[in-house]
This record gives sequence, C-alpha cells and structure tokens, in this order.
Amino acid sequence: MDHIRSLFLEGPAGKLEALLNQGAESATHAALVCHPHPLFGGTLHNKVVFHAMKALNGFGFPVLRFNFRGAGLSQGEHDEGRGEVEDVRTGLQWLRDEFRLPIIFAGFSFGTAVGLRAACPDPNVAAMIALGTPVSPVDDRAYDFSFLESCTRPKLFVSGGRDQFGPRPRLEQLVASLPEPKRLVIIEGADHFFAGRLAELRKAIEEWVKEQVVRSQG
Repeated sequence: MDHIRSLFLEGPAGKLEALLNQGAESATHAALVCHPHPLFGGTLHNKVVFHAMKALNGFGFPVLRFNFRGAGLSQGEHDEGRGEVEDVRTGLQWLRDEFRLPIIFAGFSFGTAVGLRAACPDPNVAAMIALGTPVSPVDDRAYDFSFLESCTRPKLFVSGGRDQFGPRPRLEQLVASLPEPKRLVIIEGADHFFAGRLAELRKAIEEWVKEQVVRSQG
C-alpha cells in the first residue's frame, strides 16, 4: 500500500495540498486523517497523523491527508477552526466522489475538534477516530463537543494519560455523555503527542478497526 499520490483539492478558500495513500482494489472503506493546529506546526506530515494513516492503510483502505488552509502549500488563511470545518467537508466530498465507499474519519487534536464537526453529520462517514481530543486547550481556544451527543456511529477516543490538553477526568466525562458504540483508550504515560508511544497508538486504532469495521463486514 505504499503508492502515494500528490494532489490538490479545490477547497472553499483555494487549493488544499493533499496526499493519498492508495488502497487495495478490494477496499471496503476509504479514510480521511486530519492534522493538528497549523499555527503550532501541524501539517499532514505530523507523526501521529502518519501513524494513523499507516494503521488505516494497512487494511487496504485508501487514506487521504491534506493541509488545512494556510498550512504547507494550501491556499487561504487560518480561520480559527470555522473555515477549517469546510476544508474537512472538502476532503470528505473528494473521497466520496473518488471511491464511493463508506468513510472512516480520524483526526488529531485540532484535526479532531474541527473534523468531527464535519464528520458527525455526514451520512457517508461510517466511523470516527478522535486522537488527543483537546477538551482543555490552552489560551483562548475552546472547543465545544456537545454536538457529539447525537452521534450514534462508532467512535474511538485515544489519548495519553499525561495529555496536557486532554485531562483524563474531562475526557472520561465527555465520552460518558456520548451514545454507544464508543470506546476510550488511555495510553498510560503518554503525552498529547504520544511521544515514544506511537506504536501503542497504532495498535489501538488497528484493534478497534478490526472489531468495529472489518468484522462487521463479515
């Protein structure tokens, strides 16, 4: 699954730089992975994003990553999470048009916060993966996840036990408020960026996809 295609998506604020890791001809799903905050160095090449892509691509799913507006070679300017939701919708629409398959959404940090807003109401999204969910971000950034209370599709949350932007009690409270099916995986000792623990992150994604997506196809 190592064939990579470089492309640009036609986003609402201009072209969005993207990479597609090709999938198998027999792919049952396509996937989208969204990167962390672009004003703090987040791009589609982020290590967490890369490992999430590898986990999903390992099942033969084509996986799309893109740079949010103003990041990398993507046009436009950062919009504090508002326009970025539209960027995610652009990615979901491209996957839908290209593959006509149900979609698995995955996001990391900022990519989770804005991406779930686009993925949750999208009928083509079959399952969602939230990595490093920023329930307590720093400075004036605040993300409201109450919209997830109506989201009944499978949801996986993976965070580090020492995540400085996602304290365990706050994250547990959020997940407890959401409808099934859902799973929360805490990687003990890991920080927000899963430094030194990326293999465990990848394993958590793979095990959940086997259970919630692959087996359900059988």
